[in-house]
Amino acid sequence: MHSNEQILERVYRLAFKYEAEIGSCPQCVLSALHETINIADPATIQASDALAGGCALSTEGTCGALSGGLLAIGSVVGRTYEDFKKGDSRRRVFLYSKKLYDRFIEEYGSPLCKDVQKKIFGKSFKLLDAKEYQEFEKAGGHVDKCPSVSANAARWAAEIILDLKK
Repeated sequence: MHSNEQILERVYRLAFKYEAEIGSCPQCVLSALHETINIADPATIQASDALAGGCALSTEGTCGALSGGLLAIGSVVGRTYEDFKKGDSRRRVFLYSKKLYDRFIEEYGSPLCKDVQKKIFGKSFKLLDAKEYQEFEKAGGHVDKCPSVSANAARWAAEIILDLKK
């Protein structure tokens, strides 16, 4: 049996490693959580790929690492399809997802990919522009900058989920 701290450290390391080696921030977060605490299924991990880089690599939307963490929390406590179809309005998901959102904002100042980039790089990059993407990589994009964001989001989501499952 692993202690929560060991689980959280493993989640952090896996998300960091995946972002550094493979990329797609939401997939990295969800994969780390899937492999450590059995959250999210392969179909959700696949679907989350479109949310990378602030939504379709636009950097204009929510950071993909945050999106991945929110999807993980939603997979545990979100409204089920059956409850959705019944029109059930009880929605505990926001109590828990807001904890992750607030922690992310506390650390990075914004949920937006481009703003997170400004915080960790001092500027933002247009990831769909080949020249700017090279600059992003040269500045440590997948060496330590974005891997640390994915690792933090995964760890914070895991903390919330483990607490939720008590």
